[in-house]
Amino acid sequence: MEDSRTLVGIEKDVLPVSSKWKDFMALIKIGIVNSNLITSFTGLWLAFIYTDGHFLQSLDIVIYAIAGSSFIMAGSCALNNYIDRDIDHIMERTKKRPTVTGKISGSKALLLGVSFIVIGLILLFLTNLVAGILGIIGVFSYVVIYSMWTKRKYVSNTVIGSLPGAIPPLIGWASVDPTLPTMAWMLFLLMFIWQPPHFYALAMRRVEEYRAASIPMLPVIKGFSVTKRHIMIWVALLIPIPFFMMSLGLPFVLFATALNIGWLIMGMMGYRKKDDVKWANGMFIYSLNYLTILFTAMVIFSVI
Repeated sequence: MEDSRTLVGIEKDVLPVSSKWKDFMALIKIGIVNSNLITSFTGLWLAFIYTDGHFLQSLDIVIYAIAGSSFIMAGSCALNNYIDRDIDHIMERTKKRPTVTGKISGSKALLLGVSFIVIGLILLFLTNLVAGILGIIGVFSYVVIYSMWTKRKYVSNTVIGSLPGAIPPLIGWASVDPTLPTMAWMLFLLMFIWQPPHFYALAMRRVEEYRAASIPMLPVIKGFSVTKRHIMIWVALLIPIPFFMMSLGLPFVLFATALNIGWLIMGMMGYRKKDDVKWANGMFIYSLNYLTILFTAMVIFSVI
């Protein structure tokens, strides 16, 4: 089998300079892990609030839940890098991943990914059965259903991939309260709906890379016009969600609604502009800030 350096056609002396730590962070996709931990922690925190639990008196559950979530997400991302190493060299944003440059071999990525997932699931099952089962569902849906199957075959891959991305807040909540009340499912629904407009915008920015890698993203198959329409529909679907979260208080509902309407207005203002990539870039940046601000706001509003 060809060495990965041969595959990408680069010599060792021109590989990007990096440290083992940076390579490890790239392998586990630390940015994705961190953003998902925000949602997982929010679910866990709100479960304590809604059940009148004591955060500091339940640090064992907190540690098991956060560490377990971190390990399964990091392991799943490592396996995703392992699976995609044959196409990552084609795309500009992924061609410097350590599984492409050869800094981390495929066998090491596979071993690390599986090991992290096993450790993470053990930790989640130490909280309770429901959290552990949700962890399994998250891993299976991301690694098998999305990465190994639908990503390269179906234009609906983004929507299907939204399922594992929406599970972290459920895991966090279930670690404290396995009954998973309506509020927990609202967090899940919020995350599920947020992902298509976020990743469609990213796909518009990188459309030629996805096309070269033969990944059937929506803008590759249907074009920018259809993709923009889908983004706007998904953003509009977020608007009712805060009204099912009234238990967080009217100020939060108004704040979240303002964020949703702001995203929708931003999209409408640039919808007919000729520079579709510039429009997509603005929508993508807004989506990143939206997620962090909204889930942080949930924690804040729950205690004021």
